[in-house]
Amino acid sequence: MEKFATVDYIIFVIYFFVVAGYGYWIYRKKTAAQNTSKDYFLAEGSLTWWAIGASLIASNISAEQFIGMSGNGFEVGIAVAAYEIIAALALIIVAVWFIPVYLKNKIFTMPQFLNNRYNETTSLIMAVFWLFLYVFVNLTSILYLGAIAISSLAGGGDTFHLIMVALAVFAVIITLGGMRVIGFTDVIQVVVLIIGGIATTYVALTLVSEHFGLGKDVLAGFNALMTDAPEHFNMIVEKPGPGATQEEINKYLMLPGIGMYLAGIWIVNLNYWGCNQYITQRALGADLNTARKGILFAGFLKLFMPIIVMLPGIAAYVLYKNGALQEEMAPGGVFHADNAYSAILGYLPNGMKGLALAALTAAIVAGLAGKANSIATIFTLDIYKKYMNKDASEGKMVWVGKLTIIASIVVAVLFTWNDTLGIGGAGGFTFIQKYTGFISPGVFAMFLLGMFWKRTTGPAAIAGLITGFVLSVFFNEFAVNVFGPETWIYTAYLNKFGVYEIPFQICMGLAFAFTMLVMVGISLFGPKVNPKAFELDRKMFKVEPSILVMIVITLLLVTAIYVRFW
Repeated sequence: MEKFATVDYIIFVIYFFVVAGYGYWIYRKKTAAQNTSKDYFLAEGSLTWWAIGASLIASNISAEQFIGMSGNGFEVGIAVAAYEIIAALALIIVAVWFIPVYLKNKIFTMPQFLNNRYNETTSLIMAVFWLFLYVFVNLTSILYLGAIAISSLAGGGDTFHLIMVALAVFAVIITLGGMRVIGFTDVIQVVVLIIGGIATTYVALTLVSEHFGLGKDVLAGFNALMTDAPEHFNMIVEKPGPGATQEEINKYLMLPGIGMYLAGIWIVNLNYWGCNQYITQRALGADLNTARKGILFAGFLKLFMPIIVMLPGIAAYVLYKNGALQEEMAPGGVFHADNAYSAILGYLPNGMKGLALAALTAAIVAGLAGKANSIATIFTLDIYKKYMNKDASEGKMVWVGKLTIIASIVVAVLFTWNDTLGIGGAGGFTFIQKYTGFISPGVFAMFLLGMFWKRTTGPAAIAGLITGFVLSVFFNEFAVNVFGPETWIYTAYLNKFGVYEIPFQICMGLAFAFTMLVMVGISLFGPKVNPKAFELDRKMFKVEPSILVMIVITLLLVTAIYVRFW
């Protein structure tokens, strides 16, 4: 495997200057308008539907997707694509039912929603919660996984920390321009991301076909994958029975069969896409129809993401199983499934390797920029403006937002420097899903009941947040020891460390169900209609014919995928 050639560096430098230059041009063009905080944080009224959709994907398909999901593809196969497919369905729900509520009530941040609907205490608790989550889970994991992948491509050695700092600096440059710059540069990032991803998938499939003596034939390579690893092409992971291997058990713990479709995967996706600042922020500055089209466009793109982030991982599995990629999957003698994507990237021809590197960098930088901007938005509007300087001018808030961006990136670099949080041990994608899942049940319950049940009270919201977190920790860490592994419908299994564990998606579902019961029970002691409840009417949820067409196309594609690969 050859490392980068001169043409690869040239292509990557061109990409850097095109993105940075375009972002600077947009920044200069709109400098006068960016004197207001709403324009800086939300790009109010200026993002088109395709820019919103592209920006959603660019922020979502980051290092945890390219690297982490490819690693899961190596271990499990296409079953991990359920995250992407259910995300497309979740985005339909968000576009039709969630966004109208936000826009009608002029919601700009998620803590603001909680303050308007419940009380200031709930809002403040969640603002702090989200800041910690975005900095110590999202920013750190993206930095770590991104630096690992690019360092591996560059030949390893002492490049990890240098690359981490370079990624952080690039992200700061993009983020300081505000949401308008992020939104429109994300369009370029997504184009590069998709082209580079398709090139990587093409090379992965041709490598497989060549390895089996079938020539450079993409279709033959895909058929070889299905023939050599048929278990990697099942959307449902079967529940392990007696005598199951450790590999089969670990797959089930990650993706617990039909059970995950009744539990955690919906909570993960609806909470992520509908109650998440750095996602919904793209749409909150637009009108309803523009926001809906952008969200549905993102959902349509999500259905194609497994092709460019998951197939390379399956190809790496088949090649590794048959004696190839031994060094690439275990650089320095240490095997890690998350090396799958970079292992394939290394075999791209000169020129395409630089494009693929640009695509990977685009995903990393877009993810960092989106999350850093949302950190700045929450801190500035929900903490600084409300509790530290109530009379802050628009210009002062923009300045504070920029300082917050720099500070959050620096903190993330410091905690990622020696993998202080243990991201590498858990596996990047699983690390994010599991630890975000500790607060997802309580947060989603608060938003769901807050939007659609007028009786929900502030005390119920606080109780729900605490209950969701406590139960998530209990089910994940202690339930097996308290009740024993044989007392659950979904029996606990030994993980790779020899410890009994309940699948974390099942834990999320259980925590969510009990949290909803607690919130409903407490709210029943309050007034029949909470004075702070949102006013809803049926007209809010009507959709235009063009939007209905987008929904139908998405549903047909999802149906076709499950019919073929069930």
